[in-house]
Amino acid sequence: MADRERKRAERRKRKERGVARQQEIAGRRERIAERTEAKNEAAREALEPLEHEDRPMVTTVGAVISALVAVSIVIGFAAGVEVNGEKPNAIQAIAPAVLFAVMAWGMWKARYWAVLGFQTVLALILLSSALLLVGASKWEQVVVNVLLIAGCGALFYLNVKAMARIQMPERR
Repeated sequence: MADRERKRAERRKRKERGVARQQEIAGRRERIAERTEAKNEAAREALEPLEHEDRPMVTTVGAVISALVAVSIVIGFAAGVEVNGEKPNAIQAIAPAVLFAVMAWGMWKARYWAVLGFQTVLALILLSSALLLVGASKWEQVVVNVLLIAGCGALFYLNVKAMARIQMPERR
């Protein structure tokens, strides 16, 4: 009987230690959350909102790149360029050209959604370049993929701060 009581007392002590430990962890999490929120608030205060018709330089660069891609798609389609041995139909050429043209216009006007779309395209290029880098068999392929990763990665990183300055539009 004493053995059963001793085991019961040990279980109770373990449970109490668990509750105390959980309270300690919860307190630590709250302190960390307060510090993190203070850092976030300081970062928000340091940002300068954009003036009307103002846009960050990286957004301008992205708008120019998007416009060039849209124009190159249209020129390539008009010139009859073949992709994998066959000429693409009009929808296959016009849809991405319109997408990039709208994205270029949106970034030129410093619209949040356009920068977010451009970052999505950059992320897809980063992923595909990384996968192609793994299977690269020639040094030229390695160089091109590394340059793509470096360029797209830099644009992606710089657009993060630009998006913070552009700020998501207020809901009506």
